[in-house]
Amino acid sequence: MENNLKVIPIFFAVDDFYIPTMAVTLQSLIDNSSKNYYYSIKILYTNVSEENKKKIKKYEEENIKIEFVDLNYYIKEVKDKLYTRDYYTATTYFRLFLPNLYPQYDKVIYLDSDIVVLGDIAELYNIDMGDNLVAAAPDDVIRTDEVFREYVEKVVGVADYRRYFNAGVLVMNLDELRKFKFQEKFIYLLGTVKFAVVQDQDYLNRLCKGRTKILSVAWDRMPIDTGEIEESEIKLLHYNLNAKPWHYDNVLYEKYFWEYAEKTEYYEEIKKVKENYSDEQKFIDREQYNNLRKLAKKECDCVGDDRMFKRNVDEFTVRKAQDRLEVLEKIKKLEEDGIFDVDVEDDPETIPLTPDDVDYLKEKRYSRLKNKFANTMGLKFLNDLLKDNKLIIKQINGIENLQKVESGAMITCNHFNPYDSFAIERVFRESGMAKKKKLYKVIREGNYTNFPGLYGFFFRNCDTLPLSSSNRTMIKFMEAVDTILQRKDFILIYPEQSMWWNYRKPKPLKNGAFKLAARNNVPVIPVFITMEDSKIIGEDGFPIQEYTINIEAPIYPDRNLSEKENTNSMRDKNFEVWKNIYEDFYKIPLEYTTIQDEKKEEVVV
Repeated sequence: MENNLKVIPIFFAVDDFYIPTMAVTLQSLIDNSSKNYYYSIKILYTNVSEENKKKIKKYEEENIKIEFVDLNYYIKEVKDKLYTRDYYTATTYFRLFLPNLYPQYDKVIYLDSDIVVLGDIAELYNIDMGDNLVAAAPDDVIRTDEVFREYVEKVVGVADYRRYFNAGVLVMNLDELRKFKFQEKFIYLLGTVKFAVVQDQDYLNRLCKGRTKILSVAWDRMPIDTGEIEESEIKLLHYNLNAKPWHYDNVLYEKYFWEYAEKTEYYEEIKKVKENYSDEQKFIDREQYNNLRKLAKKECDCVGDDRMFKRNVDEFTVRKAQDRLEVLEKIKKLEEDGIFDVDVEDDPETIPLTPDDVDYLKEKRYSRLKNKFANTMGLKFLNDLLKDNKLIIKQINGIENLQKVESGAMITCNHFNPYDSFAIERVFRESGMAKKKKLYKVIREGNYTNFPGLYGFFFRNCDTLPLSSSNRTMIKFMEAVDTILQRKDFILIYPEQSMWWNYRKPKPLKNGAFKLAARNNVPVIPVFITMEDSKIIGEDGFPIQEYTINIEAPIYPDRNLSEKENTNSMRDKNFEVWKNIYEDFYKIPLEYTTIQDEKKEEVVV
């Protein structure tokens, strides 16, 4: 069976104490597994009875293989260095030895034994890690406690507490970890640095920072109500620290634990553990947690704090990516030349789009199926952008201006980032309009015909309206726009025509959006997004921007004016609205550095 199916290697590290709850984890994992994979489960241990081994081995199925691996021999040399406290044992460090222990694997999953799996664990294994060392979700306990947030930034050295990950659910890129000489570096750190608060997890975060893929908390949801994810979206529950249903009543998500526990041979034993869990033990739990916070606070007090210096973003403290600097230089030159409608990114070459190449209204069955799938994927991608802080929406102003439009409408927006359309999609959904209308997006021809990968798939299938250099295709485009607007849906369009990365000024507007609105007697809804530097540094070395999305009152055509007059009037009103938002938000007049008469002058609009 293993030879015919893709192998999913999964590791646990336990002793007899955790075997009963690991059985619950196994039960949930197997119940949600797929017959399309072979699950190779290895349980690393130093002290597990033969009786418990036999009970756990009963979980084996045709595509489920379970092996116990005795690691007593392996950790002899470092056992004395493995600092532990409270209920932790040396087994918690075992995951750190996997790269060298299993050279036959390029990638594995590691799971703690206080977990319930609600999705197919193969989905977690199949994520694209790139050259990252590990993939893991942020730690909810850390994120919700100010003392721990400070500790992981000041003491562990993680740049932002939201990127400090929980090590109880790990996808480990063993190939890259070996190249990184992870175990050698870990052993060195053991002898030089003692992390006493979260122990092995701190070492992992210290060693892997900058090379960690941050996952959705859906893959490591703890019993803490942060309000950021629906229960139906949860893939894996992690009863971390003291939030254990087998010790306490009224633990969030406890029903899932007991549902799977009841299916195991250990159900009665687990129930007795809870029944016998005394007030004294609960008191000790509370004291251990309080002591842990005190220890974290003490560690923080013993370390200087240069975080604000690190986050003071300028050319001396942040290594800005060369391609972004080149883009900024292009923008500067184009503004000086007074050319505002040229893109500055290296987009794919334009391939002419013929009428047969595009199904604007998704009239074909296959187009509808791809559209549905793409929109589902697009929504997940949007949620991941928000969760990973790659898209930060700080504030939405004027959402009622979107909600009050009954007819179709053209939404106009400034264009400064590949993700800004996702920001508008988020607003559209948050306004409730998605329940009764669709949002279409006008895009470049080349993005539709020649953009690679996932983005290209979105460009071709997520309710997009590609422009075309072909007159015959543009006739089809115009007919589709008329149909969409007359059936009262919305169309997002960028009237500046070009995308200038992180450019904050409104640029001169083209007529297209306003001509389409006037032609169909529908309003334009002016949206202008303002930006501020966040404290999070992106992969390009620049601060990720925090967006304030300003939705202004709809601009309607005047029935007494011709189509051409309405086009010009609506365009000018739209620009004036954007200009006012810009000047009010940034507290400076709108000025361009366009060179005129062979000398540089500032042009004030």
